[in-house]
Amino acid sequence: MRSEVVFSAEWDDRSAELRADQAAIAAMATDSETRILPMWRGRPLLAGDDRGHAGWVPPGHPVLELAAEPMIFLGRHDGHARFAADISAWTPEGVDEAALRSFFDPTEYWHPATPPDHAFGELRGVMTRLRPSDAAMASTARALMNWHRSHRFCSACGQPSAVAMAGWQRSCPSCGGQHFPRTDPVVIMLVKKGNKILLGRSPGWPEGMYSTLAGFVEPGEALEAAVRREVREETGVRVGAVRYLASQPWAYPNSLMLGFVAEAQTEAITLDHELEDAIWLTREEMVDVMAGLHPTVRRPRSGAIAHVLVSRWLSGDIA
Repeated sequence: MRSEVVFSAEWDDRSAELRADQAAIAAMATDSETRILPMWRGRPLLAGDDRGHAGWVPPGHPVLELAAEPMIFLGRHDGHARFAADISAWTPEGVDEAALRSFFDPTEYWHPATPPDHAFGELRGVMTRLRPSDAAMASTARALMNWHRSHRFCSACGQPSAVAMAGWQRSCPSCGGQHFPRTDPVVIMLVKKGNKILLGRSPGWPEGMYSTLAGFVEPGEALEAAVRREVREETGVRVGAVRYLASQPWAYPNSLMLGFVAEAQTEAITLDHELEDAIWLTREEMVDVMAGLHPTVRRPRSGAIAHVLVSRWLSGDIA
């Protein structure tokens, strides 16, 4: 199942042992063989008419003129050192700030220093077209940049902190505090009973969008307990057996989606404030959903773990 889950691929070497070696990082950052992925407001540079390739550039490329320093060192892949650079200081002409803040912005943003077939685009829109390793590196870069933007101050003393360890840490020069990237565990579960599965819809989602239920793990809570609690809180449905299937890094903003199958013991739905709607759909109805033929429920996004869970259930791989 892992190969089906976008962003879960590994690249050749994260080279974590080099993150503290400032001389080595500086040398790689200027090596002509190094490749850098520009990121603008969390959107990677994409290449090709179908935007199916990551837009890696060499050091010194003009698109990096406004790159924030230091860059994030991702490791090595295909014989090259790999970095990601945040160029969010650049402002495209006519940028629509409202669209950028929407649930999903399909707009592509072209930089004048790149070829016509290059543009910054929403990673979720192309994640199944990119090479698995490129999608994973872009997602990792986005997650780290998200974290740096939201953790600019030391949580111990409140003073500004600084990027350290080639982008994988923040250090406080005032009190010496060391801070590390945060990943929030989220359980996402295919709740099933007989020939049906349970889907939910959050307020503000695009019309017709439903998904498998999901929720954050609370402190002091086992993953299986989180599955049962979230399903009960959101829908009133009680769950018995729970089993783990797969995980997906999900940088929206900084989560690790932990996929489960849960056996429902009850069917009656009682919504809480978190969901706008929840429904049971039969296998036959889900076939129509996945084919884009259902009258009210949209097909889940390919590449997301929810799509994988539903697809494996429909194929019989999840009994």
